[in-house]
Amino acid sequence: MKIGIGNDHVAVEYKKEISNYIQEKYGYEIINFGTDSTERFNYPESGKKVAEAVAAGQIDYGILICGTGVGIGIAANKVKGVRCVTCSEPYSARLSREHNDTNVLSFGARVVGIELAKMIVDEWFNAEYQGGRHQLRVDMISDMESHLTGRESEF
Repeated sequence: MKIGIGNDHVAVEYKKEISNYIQEKYGYEIINFGTDSTERFNYPESGKKVAEAVAAGQIDYGILICGTGVGIGIAANKVKGVRCVTCSEPYSARLSREHNDTNVLSFGARVVGIELAKMIVDEWFNAEYQGGRHQLRVDMISDMESHLTGRESEF
């Protein structure tokens, strides 16, 4: 399995630790779409790269980390076919996979401790989409995406 990981300057150390954790525990390949520098970096850039790679099928899932996880998650959700959830606790991570078939997870390096971040990742990876009654809602979201119009991003 290929996991894309993106981050901004705030989350460089979190990215390294979460990447190592995933490789050691799950054996998944990590593809780095973020920065390795603590110099100011615009999180929408890595959020977009991870989201586009997920939507194109180049990676299986994405994990995004910035200060709160919110901005980078919003950026990812602008890419058609991406359902990114921002989590600060494991329960929502699990239910987002089971009910919403999320394919990108985001969290904040300034919001959750690293051990809690690992718990969030574990719940998200170990949950499976349940389909059934939830499929109608996922289809509704996809239908909303297909009706969106607007200009393409310039970055």
